[in-house]
Amino acid sequence: MEIKDLLKYTYGLVPIVAGLDKFTNILTNWGQYAEGMSGMLPFDIGTFMMIVGVIEIVAGVLVLTKPKIGSLVVAGWLVAIALVLLFSGSYLDVAVRDLVMAIGAYALSKLS
Repeated sequence: MEIKDLLKYTYGLVPIVAGLDKFTNILTNWGQYAEGMSGMLPFDIGTFMMIVGVIEIVAGVLVLTKPKIGSLVVAGWLVAIALVLLFSGSYLDVAVRDLVMAIGAYALSKLS
């Protein structure tokens, strides 16, 4: 398997799995990452996380079908998540991890 294919399946399947988990919270309680935003949202955190889940599923499918474009979408999404976490001052380890993952997604775009 080529590096490009490994990255494509990783950055395609992981967002899909994470997006699906926004509806089940099997992997983690995703709402904990958005608690600081609860006052700014016109709906509850659970609804917000389901919207996030749909976006992640679409982004993952886009990576699998159009990796050059989809990987840039995923990279941008990961940077946005990292910035929200950095500005909130919480989950800084997750923010750093997401920035590193964004670099990998960007690399996939360049390889595609």
